[in-house]
Parts: sequence; C-alpha cells; structure tokens
Amino acid sequence: MDGLLIDSEPYWQEAGMETLQQFDAALTLEQYHLTTGLRTKEWIEFWFSQFKIDMRFAKEAERTIIHKAIEKIKAQGQAMPGVEYILPFFREREFTIGLATSSPNSLIEVVVEKLGVGDFFDIYSSAETLPYSKPHPRVYLQCAEQLQISPLQCICFEDSFHGMISVKAARMKCVIIPASDLYAQPKWGAADLKLASLKDFNEESLGFLMR
Repeated sequence: MDGLLIDSEPYWQEAGMETLQQFDAALTLEQYHLTTGLRTKEWIEFWFSQFKIDMRFAKEAERTIIHKAIEKIKAQGQAMPGVEYILPFFREREFTIGLATSSPNSLIEVVVEKLGVGDFFDIYSSAETLPYSKPHPRVYLQCAEQLQISPLQCICFEDSFHGMISVKAARMKCVIIPASDLYAQPKWGAADLKLASLKDFNEESLGFLMR
C-alpha cells in the first residue's frame, strides 16, 4: 500500500524523523531507506536500539509516528502512477485482489477512502496485530488464507526490499516497483519482475509470471 498505491513514504519519513528528533536522534536519507517497509513497532525498536534510546518510550513514540503519518497522508497523500490502471486490469481478468500491508487498519481505511479503490479489494490484511511483520511472510500468508488461495498462485506487487523478501519467503511471485532513486540498485534481483511503474505491467508481464 505505502509507496505502491499511495505516495505515503515521504510522510512516514517525516513522521519518523520528527519523532526521533524528540530524542535528539537524526537519520540520514540513506539510513531511513534501510528500514523502509518495516512495521512502525519494528522501525522504532531498530532505531531506538541504534541510538541507545530508552525503550520505555518506544510505545508512545510508535503511537506518535502513526498519528502523525495518518494525518499527513490524509491531508496530502496522492495516488501513485498506474493505480487507476492496475486494479481494473486484474479485476477485468477475474483475479481476486487482496491488500497486504505493514500499516495499521486505521491507515488502510484512510487510503482506500482517499483513493476510492474499495470496490477492487476482496480483503484487507494488516500486520498490525501479527506476531511478526515484513520481512516475515506472515502478512502475505494471512492474505492468501483469507482469499482462500494457495501462496503458489499469488502475484504480489511491492516497492520495498523488506516487502520483496516477505513475498519470496511466502513462495509468491513478486513484482518490484522501487522508488526511482533506488531503481538501479542490485538488491532487487530476488524479484521475479522489476518495473518502473504500475503502468508498465501488461499482458506480456502477466504471461511471464504465470508460465
């Protein structure tokens, strides 16, 4: 969802960096990209550990980031290029469609309403209450279970490294659409297909993944 359906990563980044600054900790952009795709809980635990911040403040920091991010995304978030194309593409071919995300259910509701895409999804799967989130495969396996589909029959779209690892660990096909400034990095090699945009996915892409 984040960074793939809606351009929300800048707002998660702002919310995270603003919250860490309250503890006199500052992240570089390169450092931030290391943890893109993690659930906020794991994000906070990682950077609190790195900066040796007292974990007693972790829960409150997590709540602060989520609140800040949701408010920013609700006010300023925009659909990513190709969203209006890719969802009808799969619905017209009678695919079932699930949304699997590390983000909380409260943000799913905001994004789906803001983009007006609710009718395209059969289920929503959030890692909010799961024991583990991406790069663990549980959120994708949960999504497949809810759709009553084998993981081996699933095609997943991701934009983050941790998300890609999650997909492949679930034994699903992965289409990776990285941020433009990260596109050339070799770390995307585990994906089955790499594209610059959702708009670039077509009948040939589908045939390649389903062969």
